[in-house]
Amino acid sequence: MNEFDGQVAVVTGGARGIGAEIARRLARGGATVVCADVLDTAGIVAEINGAGGTAEGCELNVTDAEAAANTVKSIHEAHGRLDVLVNNAGITRDQLLVRMKPEDWNLVLDINLDGVFNVTQPVAKLMMRAKSGRIVNLASVVGLMGNAGQTNYAASKAGLIGFTKSLARELGPRNVTVNAVAPGYIQTPMTDKLTDDQREALMRNIPIPRLGTPQDVAEAVAFLAGPSASYITGVVLNISGGLYI
Repeated sequence: MNEFDGQVAVVTGGARGIGAEIARRLARGGATVVCADVLDTAGIVAEINGAGGTAEGCELNVTDAEAAANTVKSIHEAHGRLDVLVNNAGITRDQLLVRMKPEDWNLVLDINLDGVFNVTQPVAKLMMRAKSGRIVNLASVVGLMGNAGQTNYAASKAGLIGFTKSLARELGPRNVTVNAVAPGYIQTPMTDKLTDDQREALMRNIPIPRLGTPQDVAEAVAFLAGPSASYITGVVLNISGGLYI
C-alpha cells in the first residue's frame, strides 16, 4: 500500500537502528524520505534507493537550532512540501542520580527534548501554512513508568509526552496531527548482550514474552503518520508487549 505517495518525510536519527527502519517503512509506502543524522546516512540512503525507494540524507545536529531551521528550509525548498516529521534522534547516558554527571543530564535533555523543539518549530510553521501534516515523536515507556538509573532519559521522554499533547492542541485546528509512540524493550545490539538469566527476568514482566523489533515500532509510526490515523492526535501509543499497561 503506497499510503505516502507523493509525500516528503523527515526522520531524525535516521542513519541506523529504529530510525533507519522507520525510514525504510515510509519509503516502502511511497514517501521521499530524508534521513537526518549526525552520523553518516549514506548506507541507509543507498539501501532504500537500491530497493526502489526514494531517500536522501543530510547531516543534522538537532541541538543546533539554527542548523535545524536551515535544514528544514532547504528540504522544503527542494521538494516544495514537507508532510511527515518523525522525531527519532535520541541518546541515553544511564547512571543513578547520585552518581550522574551534570553534563550527562544536560546532554540527554539537550538532544532528546530541546532537539525536538529545534526541529519541530520550523516544521510546524510549514505544516500550519499547508493546513496538513503529521508529526510523530519517539517517546518511551520509561517516560510513562520511570526506571532506576535513567532519571535523565525518563525526564526527557516524559517531557516529550507533554510536548506532544500540548502541540496536538495547538496544531489540530490546522489539520496537523501530533502523536507519540512509546517503545518498550526493543531488539538492539544492546539487548543482544543480555545474559540468559537477564533475558528470562525481563520476559517475566512482559505479557507478550519477546522483545519488540524495530519493525514493530516502524509500523506503529507509519500508522500514525498515514491516512488511517487522520482523526487521531495527542495520543501515546505504547509498543511494549504489555510491559506498561
